[in-house]
Amino acid sequence: MGTVGKAISLLELFTVAEPELGLTELARRSSFDKATTRRLLVALTSHGFVEQDAGTRHYRLGAGLSRLARIREARFPFLQTSVPLVRDLASATAETVHLSEFGTDRLVTVHVEHPTWANRVNIDIGQLLPLHSTASGIAYLSFARDEAIKACLAGPLEAFTAHTLIDPTAISRSMAEARERGYSICDQGLEEGVISVAAAILAADGFAFGTIAVAAPKARTTPADIAQRGLAVMATAREISMRLNGDNLQTLRRQA
Repeated sequence: MGTVGKAISLLELFTVAEPELGLTELARRSSFDKATTRRLLVALTSHGFVEQDAGTRHYRLGAGLSRLARIREARFPFLQTSVPLVRDLASATAETVHLSEFGTDRLVTVHVEHPTWANRVNIDIGQLLPLHSTASGIAYLSFARDEAIKACLAGPLEAFTAHTLIDPTAISRSMAEARERGYSICDQGLEEGVISVAAAILAADGFAFGTIAVAAPKARTTPADIAQRGLAVMATAREISMRLNGDNLQTLRRQA
């Protein structure tokens, strides 16, 4: 792993649950020695990508990342376009709705709306979602480029539960079903007791770049709920795609 890759891997250790980490913990989790970790942190700090608390000496993500995110959002307003529709879907389904965008080899959770239920599916901003074991991942793969599909199916694929699909043939079948119906269904693939539906958000070229999903406890989900949420998530994904791409996407779909 090169220097840039090492620095990025440090940034990925910060989460909503653990927004601040000390040097020793960062070194332990990254498997880098302390000297290397400190050197990377100094470089990241100099560019504003991380900052250090003067009291605790712990590190947290810096404003430099927010600046880059704002620049990207100004050029490609994914959140600005999607969040109102995500909220509408959450209100209609009364379950957890999460928005994701593809990054390297997994989906990155960029927005979440949680319901008021005490018993609900909890997902964090920034949470990484595997492609093979989530409704979002299968929805993405259903409209992904061939190289992304091949990279995912090449494995190895982790079995998170007894229900996780790890056989490439079974995953390909699930992708085909999702493509046919317009949304994917994942029954406890990542977490026991959770069932989700998701649909792909398409770029102007017709390939997926993100997803939107509804996740709920299996105990209160009926087959009718799954079908209803599936149609709703498919309609929302299409609306987001159309708002982002406009006539470009329409032209592409007519030609398909």
